[in-house]
Amino acid sequence: MTGFANDLLRGKRVLITGGGTGLGKSMGERFLSLGAELVICGRRTEVLAQTAAEFRDTFGADVQTFRCDVRSSDDVEAMLDGIWQRAPLDVLVNNAAGNFIAQTHRLSARAIDSVLGICLHGTAYCTTGVGRRWIAQGRPGTVLSILTLSALQGGAFTVPSAMAKAGIDAMTKSLAVEWGPKGIRLVAVAPGSFPTEGAGARLNVSTEKSTADAGAALQRHGEHVELANLCAFLISDLASYITGETVVIDGGRRYLGGARAGVAEMLSWSDEDWERRRAQMPSRSNARST
Repeated sequence: MTGFANDLLRGKRVLITGGGTGLGKSMGERFLSLGAELVICGRRTEVLAQTAAEFRDTFGADVQTFRCDVRSSDDVEAMLDGIWQRAPLDVLVNNAAGNFIAQTHRLSARAIDSVLGICLHGTAYCTTGVGRRWIAQGRPGTVLSILTLSALQGGAFTVPSAMAKAGIDAMTKSLAVEWGPKGIRLVAVAPGSFPTEGAGARLNVSTEKSTADAGAALQRHGEHVELANLCAFLISDLASYITGETVVIDGGRRYLGGARAGVAEMLSWSDEDWERRRAQMPSRSNARST
């Protein structure tokens, strides 16, 4: 699945937050194959280094890495200063996220803040930090944010994430108007089911792995390259007249109800069922997915 000229993104310097694993890594791989210069950030230095080494071996690319907790505005500003010391960005991809399944009435303030901090505050810090620099320098730019279907229709048992992603959708529409005259575009993508190892451990009710997805009209999960191709198009000059839009790529899931797999089942879980689920889940302190 190529479809694009190999130089589609040549000359574009792209930062992907949460770019060391999962969908962020898949997007980075695709962008590099289309000629982009890549910067990735995340909280785990060793993961970033490993991903950068893989990209260097595959593409011969010098991928710049930054350890950054996007929940910290100081961390974000320090990272952006470091990036600009080498060269300005042309594209920001807000991909870093955190999410897990839980009964909302049992969430602690800390659990709520952990998701809002990464998804909403982190995205706002990165977007305004990059936008401030572009505007000061009179540079055009593009911000692409990765949302979820729950941003558009709500998400039972993942309420903090749905709230955060809905806020990012509003940010995308609002700044498209405010920053449009300055040559800055904002777009977003709302994916359906694109399995990743991290998300699977925290969001899937079933432990069985399958390529089938009965909740989507196309009856399968999405492939990472399909999402990466859409994102490559949206940050490219081919999409230069698209701004303020959230593009859904879900295999028709919305038209079959749109809920995450297992929600109907969870509605009937007992307290004992939820206790078993909590015992099986990885630590929330590292809960990161898109």
